Amino acid sequence: MNRALGEVTVQILSDGLFALDGGALFGVVPRALWGRTNPPDDRNRVTLGLNIALIETQGLKILVDTGVGDKWSAREREIYKIDRSQTLLGSLKDLGLGPHDIDLVINTHLHFDHAGGNTRVDGKKIVPTFPRARYVVQLGEWEDATHPHERNRASYLEENFVPLAEHRQLDTIQGNVEIVKGVRVACVGGHTAFHQIVIVEGGGRTLVVPTDLVATTSHVALPFIMGYDLFPMGTLEVKRSLMRDASEQGWELLFYHDTRQPVGKVREEAGRYLGGPS
Repeated sequence: MNRALGEVTVQILSDGLFALDGGALFGVVPRALWGRTNPPDDRNRVTLGLNIALIETQGLKILVDTGVGDKWSAREREIYKIDRSQTLLGSLKDLGLGPHDIDLVINTHLHFDHAGGNTRVDGKKIVPTFPRARYVVQLGEWEDATHPHERNRASYLEENFVPLAEHRQLDTIQGNVEIVKGVRVACVGGHTAFHQIVIVEGGGRTLVVPTDLVATTSHVALPFIMGYDLFPMGTLEVKRSLMRDASEQGWELLFYHDTRQPVGKVREEAGRYLGGPS
């Protein structure tokens, strides 16, 4: 799936599928509502996509997050229902690209389903998957990930990000930053204290990559906020602003975890926001 925004192109790659508990995924929204469009399995798990943006501009190839990666035990694969029939590296290979072709990786945050593909196993060592790339993350997110507490410890796996610093490929930023012309990040919080979204602009068009701020088309609706969010009221306020702007200005959104509709638009109906096709 390709998008052309002037001189910027965006392709949607896949790192496969995995599953999370539906109650945690949809927070206070009852199963009777979310189960209609996101039916769970017999263990109450909802299957999720891992839709990764490959942005090409200014001679650079930029990834937004890296999926779950391959550093999983058989038990963990079973718990999270990890399906590796598609992978990020396989998606790149289909385009004639390899790990050395990636110049930048923007991590919206460092949870395992967004940073798992940052690194790989090389013999007895764990090394950056993309040996030429700079990995960009908010400084506050880095500090939280390397000093986890009981609430977030299961989501932050050091093997996914500490090797980046050890190999001197980590760039930390603070706040809203233009990464390169046409690609900028906004630090919005909500899901984590320093969660950032990516905004791609060109040719009079805008594509926003909000990842876990709006994980699926179902999460376009303002009350649909994940139980994983550390600051749900922050999520609500940022979503309210983003949905208003997206609906009024015709922005496209990349839904990182949606299995059916990776990219879509937002419309307002009777004061409610709904996700739909582009």
